[in-house]
Formats: sequence, C-alpha cells, structure tokens
Amino acid sequence: MAQSGGKSAVALEIERQIAELEREADSIATREEIDRLRQQLEGTLQHGSEPSNDAWRRVLLARHPQRPHTLDYIHKLFSEFTVLHGDRRFADDPAMVCGLATFEGKPVMVIGHQKGRDTKQKLFRNFGMTKPEGYRKAMRLMQLAAKFGVPIITMIDTPGAYPGIGAEERGQAEAIAHNLKEIPKLKVPIIVIIHGEGGSGGALAIAVGDHVLMFENSVYSVIAPESCSSILWRDWDHKQEAARLLKLTAEDLHGFGLIDQVVPEPKGGAHNDLNKAAALLRPFIFDTLAKLKSLSTHDLLARRHQRLRRLASFVSET
Repeated sequence: MAQSGGKSAVALEIERQIAELEREADSIATREEIDRLRQQLEGTLQHGSEPSNDAWRRVLLARHPQRPHTLDYIHKLFSEFTVLHGDRRFADDPAMVCGLATFEGKPVMVIGHQKGRDTKQKLFRNFGMTKPEGYRKAMRLMQLAAKFGVPIITMIDTPGAYPGIGAEERGQAEAIAHNLKEIPKLKVPIIVIIHGEGGSGGALAIAVGDHVLMFENSVYSVIAPESCSSILWRDWDHKQEAARLLKLTAEDLHGFGLIDQVVPEPKGGAHNDLNKAAALLRPFIFDTLAKLKSLSTHDLLARRHQRLRRLASFVSET
C-alpha cells in the first residue's frame, strides 16, 4: 500500500477500517473496535513504531492490524485441521474457532479466539469478542477431547468477552464461570498460548491450563489500559500510565509467575514475519506437550491444581 501525505501504510489502513466501521456502528462491539483503532492510529501517528512507554508499545503491537490471528497460526503449525461448530444449545460463535488437528503426527484439540482482518471479517468474527455460545462450544469440545485422551491447545487473542445485552441474557458470566470451574478437572494436558490481546475474563475463560506460553509483544490484563484510565482518572489521557501500572507485558507476568514461558518474536513483532513467528513457537509447543504427556493423570491434575493455587496471594490481618 502506497504512502500518502506522510502517513504510513499502517495508518492509512487503520483510517480506512475506521471509516468502514463507522458506517456499521450499530453494536457495542463495533463502537469499541472503532475506539481501539483510533487509539492505534494515534499511537502510529504520534510515536511511529517506537513509543517511549514500553508497556503501551506492547499494547499497540498486540493490536497491530497485521498481527497474526489464531487461524494464521493454526494453518502454519497444525495439519488436518477440522473445524467443529456449535454449542448444542443456541448457536455457533465465529469469534471462537475450535477443531481437531494434528501436531507433529499426534492429534490435538485446538481452541482459540479469532479476530477478523478486514471490515467484513471483523464484523463476522465480532472483533474476537466471544459470546456465551462460544465459551460453551469451547467447553463442549474440551470435554470431548478429554473423553478421547486428546491434548488441548488454546490460543488467546481477545479484547474481552462480548458485553452486549443478548450475551448477558444468555448467561455470559455463567458461561465463563462454568469454564473456570470445569477446565481444571479435565484429565488431559492443556497448553495455553497468548499471542495477541488477553483481555479479562474473556481470555481467562479458555486460559486455564498446565502451561502458559506468551509471545513477547502480547498483553494479558484484567482490564484494557483505556478503561483503567477512564476509571482512575475519568478520561483516556492516562492510558499509557495505566498500561505501565497494570504490569501487562510478558516479562512482568513471567516475573509474577502468572505465565510460564515468554516466546520470542521476529524483529519488530510477529506481524513482520508470520512464518518465523510460527517457527519460534513450534518447539515450545513440542517440548511442553512431551513433558506434560509424560505425567500420569494423577500427577498432571495435582501439578495443575498446585499451579493454580500459586496464582493468588493472600494476606491475613491480625
């Protein structure tokens, strides 16, 4: 894409997507995506490719318009991927992709959020914001995988669960809570890969596992920096400070023990070289699967429960 008026190709593409989405601004998800794109555009125009605030730079990279999505990685890492649909209760949710695949000759169940690339895809995928039927589909297929002894790999890339009225009416909170309660019981290895945005409960609903991998330019947080800024400072002007305080980078989270390994990315970010990004991720998946599959079911579950209990710290006041 050619540059115009001093603007980069990325800025021009973001402006084009904003214009298209503004004509479709009839849902919460669409309006939130427009706001996120405007923040991305602001970062691109003001800071170029290297904002001074490292945490905010990671946020912009995690949201980069050309950053690889779940299906991009699936097609590079797995073979014989067969998409499975529906929660058997209400509908299929395109924001959550699920299916059986083969990794290094062995069957796996792959489950992940899927964002769209262009405006049409974004609307179809609801910007990666999953509805209750998406989480119930994921849970159904995780249980199916456990029934047949197939390892599970989940791929996280969502700004958060969809907050619309319909989703709330169909039990959004219950669907997420049910997953959080049931996933730890599954008697197969579960690997979690955070490769884009890991937003709040919308990410956590499929991010409970035995081993969590996180790309170095991904983010994982209970709340978006803009929303945090809005709560603490009553505006979005402090979003960069909020990003720093939230400790949402891979290095911060690894230091806290919330993730297990940081996966390196190609220079400048995964969007610069999908093939290399997938190649860098592959050995992490292979080694982790081999380690987890060597454990007995009893040891696997005990290890998982111990890991989950370590994630929280409690202080007693006398």
